[in-house]
Amino acid sequence: MDLDLQDKLVLVTGSSSGIGKATASVYLREGARVIVHGINKAEVSACINDLLPLGSVTGAAANLTNANEAKALADFAKAQGEVDILVNNVGIFSVKPFEVLTDEDWLHYFDVNVMSAVRMSRIFLPKMLKRGAGSIINIASEAAVKPLPQMVHYSVTKTAILGLTRGMAELTKGTNVRINSILPGPTWTEGVEAYFEGLAAQKNVSIKTIVSDYFKVDEPNSLIQRFVQPEEVARMIVTISASTASNGAAHRIEGGIVRNII
Repeated sequence: MDLDLQDKLVLVTGSSSGIGKATASVYLREGARVIVHGINKAEVSACINDLLPLGSVTGAAANLTNANEAKALADFAKAQGEVDILVNNVGIFSVKPFEVLTDEDWLHYFDVNVMSAVRMSRIFLPKMLKRGAGSIINIASEAAVKPLPQMVHYSVTKTAILGLTRGMAELTKGTNVRINSILPGPTWTEGVEAYFEGLAAQKNVSIKTIVSDYFKVDEPNSLIQRFVQPEEVARMIVTISASTASNGAAHRIEGGIVRNII
């Protein structure tokens, strides 16, 4: 399917691995020019080398909890032209009991998971509105609408992303600028794999057993009863970012975990 993305300039934050890297890959296969981003230069360089066979890809490292570094990443992108699509994908997660979460924990999660999207959108949204075109995708989670008791801090930040998305979308009325969010379910990324490997070692069982039990015990509502693959999320991100009719919406790709009809 031709999504009319040929030569569009796309910036995907947090794209040195996982969903972000898969998203960059799909954009490149659609003919877009892609800027990837990571926290350090080594991982960005490795990502660029992996993706170069697919098309035009550059990248830069930046810590998006720092406003100056966020601006530097934006300047790097703007030097290559007008950014047509921004994917705010940077995010962190952890399992931690609510009662031991400190103020510092909460502030750090908001800084990474919410404020990184705010900082980048604050730079690029006015430019998109001025020219009347552009697309921003914010990556949320099924935890945004089904908060996880073992990850309350993470869940709350993802709920905030939904509010941010809709609020910014209200600013786009009458233009061809669109802002949407994507809600992946449990996705088999490098970070998730590392978490389950640690859990398996802690319980002295195989990772295969841990993964199998996860959907029986922790996510019995899942209709697909498996992890979503990064490529599956990436294809939705790319498709929705190219849609000229979707704006202000939260698009779910969580395997049917959320038991409501809209």
